[in-house]
Amino acid sequence: MAAPIGSTIFGGGTIQHFRPSSAVQRTEAARASGMGSAGLARLQGLFAVYKPPGLKWKHLRDTVELQLLKGLNAGKPPAPQQRVRFLLGPVEGSEEKELTLTATRVPSLIDHPLVRGLAFTSLKVGVGHRLDSQASGVLVLGVGHGRGLLTDMYNAHLTKNYTVRGVLGKATDDFCEDGRLVEKTTYDHVTREKLNRILAVIQGSHQKALVTYSNLDLQTQEAYEMAVSGVIRPMNKSPMLITGIRCLQFAPPEFLLEVQCMHETQKQLRRLVHEIGLELKSTAVCTQVRRTRDGFFTLDDALLRTQWDLPSIQDAIQAAAPRVAAELKKSLRPWLGTQEPPGPGQPWDSERPRSALGPESHVGH
Repeated sequence: MAAPIGSTIFGGGTIQHFRPSSAVQRTEAARASGMGSAGLARLQGLFAVYKPPGLKWKHLRDTVELQLLKGLNAGKPPAPQQRVRFLLGPVEGSEEKELTLTATRVPSLIDHPLVRGLAFTSLKVGVGHRLDSQASGVLVLGVGHGRGLLTDMYNAHLTKNYTVRGVLGKATDDFCEDGRLVEKTTYDHVTREKLNRILAVIQGSHQKALVTYSNLDLQTQEAYEMAVSGVIRPMNKSPMLITGIRCLQFAPPEFLLEVQCMHETQKQLRRLVHEIGLELKSTAVCTQVRRTRDGFFTLDDALLRTQWDLPSIQDAIQAAAPRVAAELKKSLRPWLGTQEPPGPGQPWDSERPRSALGPESHVGH
């Protein structure tokens, strides 16, 4: 039996070649978009987390990055694309040993996770004003264009709130409760009224320094309006500036302070407690530093450790976005055209201030 045109004899049988249709001749469609691309689009902005004490900020950032990658890669993969394959098989209804190539659609495995690997392998998360390992509280993070917004937060010189807890009667080498004990003193003479007087002097000296570092002429209408609206900010490098401080609790030997400040470090706040103890003719160590507000992010905005997952972070970013845009616009406007402050990671104060009680002078006894 003669083989038909376009056929090939195969092992005593005939293989019939079929001319594929135009759909079969088309090249393979473009690969499907990566899993989680829609989720990645919602990861653009700032959000806050609650850093517990004892956890380093680098470990916190790495944990958040890992959880975000896990969430992005956990998305349901797209339906596999279909490819045309010519499968060899017998001719139906033929008694002879004829084989034929049949065009068949089969799923393409090129986009399968086990073949391609994870869709997302790296994701950069930026960290705002940092907290040391002993401190706790609000820590602002940025993803995507939010990393650039962190720079805007630095340039806006926003204030931050802390609750600082101290204990009278002893001093250590690092101002912390678990440091090496260097001195013990009495504290029976310390009263809340004496403490409040010291705090008032501290606040007054720092507010004068704030005006000095802002380089404003208070005789001008512009400076007056900025002072009334509370947007006076230092324009260049400055030491820690305290814009407000008060005693929340006083139960000797323990006391709790609320501090509103900028350009601070947590070590400077611990030193502040130590120097307050000295001004009270006693000694004091810091037992807790907790940030309750960083700019426009408060404890209510901070995600707990159980909420460091993709959906919770996406929701937090979307909820904060309008407020972030409005607050940054308001805070940055007075400083347009001024000298650019140092960026993230650069120190605000080139040298350590002589005293945490006042940027320029000690409080008198």
